[in-house]
Parts: sequence; C-alpha cells; structure tokens
Amino acid sequence: MLENKIILIAGSSRGIGAATARLAKSYGAQVILHGKTESEALRNLASEIDAKYIACDISDENQVFAEIKKLGKIEILVNSAGINISKPFQELTNEDWLDTFKTNVFGTVNFSKAVIPGMLEREYGRIINISSVKGYPNTSGRAAYASSKGSITTLTASLAKEFAPHILVNAVAPGFVETDMTLGTWSKRIQNQIDQTSLGRMASPEEIAEVILFLASDRSRYITGQTILVDGGYSLSK
Repeated sequence: MLENKIILIAGSSRGIGAATARLAKSYGAQVILHGKTESEALRNLASEIDAKYIACDISDENQVFAEIKKLGKIEILVNSAGINISKPFQELTNEDWLDTFKTNVFGTVNFSKAVIPGMLEREYGRIINISSVKGYPNTSGRAAYASSKGSITTLTASLAKEFAPHILVNAVAPGFVETDMTLGTWSKRIQNQIDQTSLGRMASPEEIAEVILFLASDRSRYITGQTILVDGGYSLSK
C-alpha cells in the first residue's frame, strides 16, 4: 500500500506514532521516526524497523527546519506528537495553555511548514494530523487539550484548501486509545466515558494507525480536508 513511499512520523517513539511506524514499514514504506530527544525508545524502534530518526523540539521552528533539511524528500507527514494536560479549567495556568498549544498546534504547524515546499515542488504530498474526539463540541473534554485538538481540525481543512490539488491534508480524531497518554490521565471519569462507548472498549494504537495509513496512501486520493472520527461510537452516545 505504501511501497517505497517516504514517510516522516512526528512523535513516533511510543503510542499511536510508534504503531503507525511499524505498520508503515510492513506496508513497504521508508520510515523516518521523530522524538523530542534521542531516547532509548526511539533508538530501539529505529533499530527494530530499520528506520532513520531525527530528534528535536517540535515547538521550536528552527530546530524542526534544521532537522528536516537533512532528510531530503518527504512524501508523507504524520503529525502525531502531542500532550494532554488534564486539569479543570480553573486550575490551568497560562504556562499549561502555552505548552499545550506549542506542542499540539505549533508542532503540527512547524513540521507542515518544513515539508510543504518540497511537496509542492514535486507536486505530491500527504499530511495526516492527529485531532481527537475531544476536539468536537458535543464530546469536548478538558479545556486546553480540547481547544488544541479543535484547532487541528480547522487547521487541517485550511491547509487542504490552500494546497490542493497537489497536497492532500486530512486528520484522524481518535477516541480512547490504549496509550501511555491515556493511562497518564486515567480517572473514574475516563472509565465512565469508555463504558459509554458503543463498542465498550478502547482502541488499540494499531487500529488508529490503519486509518492514518489509509489516508496516507493513494487509496484515499479523493479525500482531503476531512477529519475522520475513529472513536468506537463514543460520539453517538452524546
């Protein structure tokens, strides 16, 4: 499905990003990994799937451009890096808001800005962003995270319109997924929400990765500007 395509996955040392990297490799892609630091997890995954990797702070535009400049051609970008500061609104500090948007929104902006010129030059590109079911008004969660993911949905549509027809830009909005991020924000409130999901369970990272890579492939060549909900029917309960 992705034979010899060059795919860069931002935030791929764990979770959905790591699952996407493994699956992309199995589909024949040349995978480039990314982590904020050159962690053991990043090095181990690179060795496991025989992939290159870069390390940089996605919120730092200069770092991102410098690293991507070393790579050459990028045909597919998956923006999967993100954080979730799960606090009630009144407890969120300005620093919490800034950290959330610097990573979840500006990280996506920085990586996209870095790869788009090459995609336009080659008249081919795919960008897949990670939003969230919590970015929708009827299912919104904690304010900072939900606002950042709502921004990703709007950003996706804006980029798709601006860079058509050569670059297709879409997003995936997962529901609850079995990742470190989910476990890090676990509470009785989260469990109750999972119990309300139509399928009665969380997704595996691999189930989200399948949808990401469908959008990355030429099988989706008539889809752009869309955010695909992959939430096990959670939004139907709202």
